[in-house]
Amino acid sequence: MKTSKIGTSSSLLNGNQNEDRRQRKVADIAQALRASPADVAALRRMAISEGGLLTDEIRCQVWPRLLNVPPNILEQEPEMVERDNNKDYNQVLLDVQRSLRRFPPGMPDEQREGLQEELIDIILRVLKRNPQLHYYQGYHDIVVTFLLVLGERLATALVEKLSTHHLRDFMDPTMDNTKHILNYLMPIIERVNPEVHDFMQQAEVGTVFALSWLITWFGHVLSDFRHVVRLYDFFLACHPLMPIYFAAVIVLYREEEVLECECDMAMVHHLLSQIPQDLPYETLISRAGDLFVQFPPSELAREAASHDCMATTTFKDFDLASTQQRPDSVLRRRRRQLQQQQEALERSAVARPSVTRRFVRLAVMGLTVALGAAALAVVNTALEWAPKLDLFP
Repeated sequence: MKTSKIGTSSSLLNGNQNEDRRQRKVADIAQALRASPADVAALRRMAISEGGLLTDEIRCQVWPRLLNVPPNILEQEPEMVERDNNKDYNQVLLDVQRSLRRFPPGMPDEQREGLQEELIDIILRVLKRNPQLHYYQGYHDIVVTFLLVLGERLATALVEKLSTHHLRDFMDPTMDNTKHILNYLMPIIERVNPEVHDFMQQAEVGTVFALSWLITWFGHVLSDFRHVVRLYDFFLACHPLMPIYFAAVIVLYREEEVLECECDMAMVHHLLSQIPQDLPYETLISRAGDLFVQFPPSELAREAASHDCMATTTFKDFDLASTQQRPDSVLRRRRRQLQQQQEALERSAVARPSVTRRFVRLAVMGLTVALGAAALAVVNTALEWAPKLDLFP
């Protein structure tokens, strides 16, 4: 009985502490939004850090800021879309009709069917406005996420911006640039775990297993909508290639399963294609951020690229040559910040890793240090490469 009481008290205390952290984060996000201009760097940190943006209501306010969609665009009512003689309509219709699992369980049929009509309209509207874009199967999985979170008007504005920037490579007439982005996967894995890399090379499994992950931002393969929007928080706050880093950490997380699998292309492909639904998402987000800091795209480009892809040239690569962005320097900077904020230091009572250890090992230590370090590099550098496209303020 005594143990039970202690356990109950501990649970209540942890619950109260979690709620306190949540309320502080909500207040910090509100403060960043009220700033004039809005503190986009702070909003990025909030989107990356543990729990992301917390609620869809907050996402409605923050996602437009992360994509720098002007208020006048957000306020525009979407125009009617002509479906007759539209070259993409039939394929879009088929894909949307197959998207039942992307809608919340138990949603009334009438409501779901109405949202599916809006989904079709958003896709056709963006394609009509931007004839240089080509529809691909899987695009609807991204668009439906924005629709469910934001509604048709906001979703139209944000999806159009996303399609002409982050998703631009996927919307070419061919898949050449998409394949090029997939080519970053194996060099990342090789840097972290050569044994897994060599096993996959020997099995000749390639990277096609990760295609649906990449082109749908994992929306097609994750069954829990909460996990999908958490990843979208992370991806919207980061470099366009972050989804391929997240794909790499999933493979690395499953190291034992991979190495125990028969070294056969079909067997390994089948294993990796079946993405687990109980992944430790916050830890993996942390690790993806760490890997991006340690192995930036610019370092991997020679191995990955046979030609430049639009996303990696349109967005200035994170240049980690400066002292500020070296992993050990980022950690030292994080330590100084924590020392200046005694309350934050007490909340993050975790063992500090040695700066000489491999940066990737920070993932197992949680987000306070690991993602804190990654977030500093990701956020502080984001505002440097973004102005090239005026994507971010």
